[in-house]
Amino acid sequence: MSLFNPWVILGILMAVLSSFGGGYFKGEHDEYTRQQVEIAALNAKARETEQAMAQVVQSYGQTLRKANNVAKAKEDKLRADIATGERRLFIPVKAPECAVSATSDTATASGDNSGTASAELDRKTADDLVAIAAEGDTAIRKLNACIQTYETMRTTK
Repeated sequence: MSLFNPWVILGILMAVLSSFGGGYFKGEHDEYTRQQVEIAALNAKARETEQAMAQVVQSYGQTLRKANNVAKAKEDKLRADIATGERRLFIPVKAPECAVSATSDTATASGDNSGTASAELDRKTADDLVAIAAEGDTAIRKLNACIQTYETMRTTK
């Protein structure tokens, strides 16, 4: 048998190709296994981050509920005070340009006698004004909680 025999050359070539093929298959299998381990580790890390973010959302939700409850109690007290007449709301009005002195019904808005006249709001209008302000305050609290939650989650990684 000569080294230049086509069957020997074919045998050597088949041995080399099969060793490369086996190495390629083993390398591909090892890489697939390594990728699966890495994916599992990244998924576990993502679950931990997800749980941390859920806790952040829950804590800000509880904080928002507490703030809304406190604000609702204050709003209810203010509305009750307005309804009973214990508290009255005034708005500044332009004083008439005549030389007639102001009557005793008008009070100053700021408590000083700087010449600014004021008028008392009726109870329904005062209640409506309190409702509008309370609605705006609620929206602001929600927005602030949303911004705080977003900022906390943005920095949590």
